[in-house]
Amino acid sequence: MLEKTDKNWPRFVRTPEAARLLDLSPRTLEKHRCDGTGPVYHKLGGRVVYAVADLEAWVDGCARQSTSESAAGHAAGTAR
Repeated sequence: MLEKTDKNWPRFVRTPEAARLLDLSPRTLEKHRCDGTGPVYHKLGGRVVYAVADLEAWVDGCARQSTSESAAGHAAGTAR
């Protein structure tokens, strides 16, 4: 098992801090979680936590160059 001080150990944040990092409200992040359109999260006991690397990956995956680009594949199950 990795030591918590190991640089390879993922840094986890709870919903309020994750929302601050993403410049979203905690409620918006909760809605994304319920809809399955947000960043990957983990349940540790009864707590929802996000790995900072997963937040960064979600932001990278949301990148677009044009308003005509499809969001398909970024939000599974939301294609209409």
